[in-house]
Formats: sequence, C-alpha cells, structure tokens
Amino acid sequence: MSTPHNLPVVAAVDGSDDSQRALEWALAEAARRGADLRIVHVAQYAYPLQPGVLMAGPPEPIEDPLIEELREKLAGREGLPALEFISRTGLPAAVLPEMSKEAQLVVLGSRGRGGFASLLLGSNGVATARDAVCPVVVVPRPDRTVESEAPVPPGPRVVVGLQTEDPDEATLSFAFEHAARTGAKLQVVAAYPWPVLAWSAFGDFTPTAVDQEAAERETLNFANDAVAELRKAHPDVAVDLYVAPGDAAGHLVENSREADLVVVGRHRRRFTRPAPMLGSVTHAVLLHAAAPVAVVPPAPAD
Repeated sequence: MSTPHNLPVVAAVDGSDDSQRALEWALAEAARRGADLRIVHVAQYAYPLQPGVLMAGPPEPIEDPLIEELREKLAGREGLPALEFISRTGLPAAVLPEMSKEAQLVVLGSRGRGGFASLLLGSNGVATARDAVCPVVVVPRPDRTVESEAPVPPGPRVVVGLQTEDPDEATLSFAFEHAARTGAKLQVVAAYPWPVLAWSAFGDFTPTAVDQEAAERETLNFANDAVAELRKAHPDVAVDLYVAPGDAAGHLVENSREADLVVVGRHRRRFTRPAPMLGSVTHAVLLHAAAPVAVVPPAPAD
C-alpha cells in the first residue's frame, strides 16, 4: 500500500484508559514508521460562553487540560517520535475522518469516555474506521478474550483476512508492510463457504456434490496467487496460509488471540453502495477481536 511517508500518524485521545492504550500503540508505531505523531483531542461540547456573547458555532478551546497533561507526561521521555498536540471542538466521528486526509494512519481506542459501558465498540470507532481516508487502527480493551482450544503459533504475528474471489491489494500490502516493520509472521486467513449450496427446483437451498478437499485446494491456490507478488517484495516476511471452511469473521477472531494486529479491508464504493461501508466481517472483527484491528480503505479506483 503506497502511503505518503511524510504524513503524520494521528492518535485520538479523550482521557479514557482506552485512549491511553491507543496512544501507547500509536507512539510505538510512529517510531517504527519514522513518522511524526499528532496527538488530537476532540472536545465534543462547546466551552461556556461569556454572558452576552453570541457564537455561530463552538469556539476552539484556548486551553485544553488533557492536552497539557499529556504534554507534561511525555516531556523528556526517550525514544519518542516528534510530537504535535492539537485540540479541536466538534464531533470526533466527523473531525477524525476529516483529519485522516492529512495522515498516514489514525489510531484510537475501542471506546471513549461517553456512551454505555457495556458497548464493545464506540460510535466514534465505527465512524472513523468507516469514513477515514487512511487506515485506522482500533485498540481493544485488554480484557477482551476469545474462547478457542486451537494452539497459538509462537512469536509475533500479524493476521490478515483474504477474500479470495476479490483480493484487496491495499489490505494485503498494509499487512505485509507491518509484518516487515515488526519482524512478525504473517498469517493469511482465507475462508471458503461450506457446505456449498445451490437453488433447487423447489426454490430451496440444497448442498451440492462439491468435494470439500477440492474446495480447500482451490482456495489455497487462490490464496497463493494473491500473495505471490507481495512475498517477492517482502522476502523476509514468513507467510502462513490458513485455509478453513465456514465463517471468515469467526476464523479471524479466533486467530486474533495473542496476535499483534488483525488487518481487514473495507468495502469499495460501488454504484449500488456509494457510501463507505465496513462490511459484516470487518464489523464483527472490530467488535470481537482480542488484538488491535487495522481497517484499510480500498485503493482508489483507476
């Protein structure tokens, strides 16, 4: 994925524990990329106005205690990228996608200070992942768990979802590049539907005679073809192809256990879908994955 390397990484903060974890992830990632880090606080409410003063809209805050606290906290800390601190007023769900136009990555926590405590993912995370121009990383809470008896591969690992019938080059490139930067193994997850269903003469879906071994072999061939060029471009990245029947979201969530990052794509805009869409698989992964999730927008159409 071609990303302007002179653009900063943006970290959204709001004083919550979730945003603090996202900030730490963004600090490390900006350092790995050799990029500046833009720390942004979007205050959702207008500050109190002076009596008799009429305002057409919310004013920009003169002082932002949260930003000043973070500035002091990070002052003198070694190994940090160049830092920029910004305060904005407005709705984070609108401001952050707008700021993504001048960023190579946006990082935020899975939930902010507002909303319901029982929510797995806040509305700002959904909106930013859906509408941002650049990739967005959503960092989950550390208590999010995935129940599975499958063994976890040793060592650092990046998991990426592959849609074999329509591979998204931007998503795969992002995953390969992150694995190369971090020295992680790349686990490519490709799911195929099983059982394969077809319309019957009575208008019902019935299983076909397609052999599962043949379906798995064909999916594996598609997956190999999809990553062949990126393997050549990143010869130091170890690639593990994980092919399995059933639900793609379930396999991605299951493999998110102890992963460094899960990378998924976003639907391309089409005539029948002119607005940005996350897609059901990406939405499910954002809700349930135990690792940070990167949502990558599709490359612009020619």
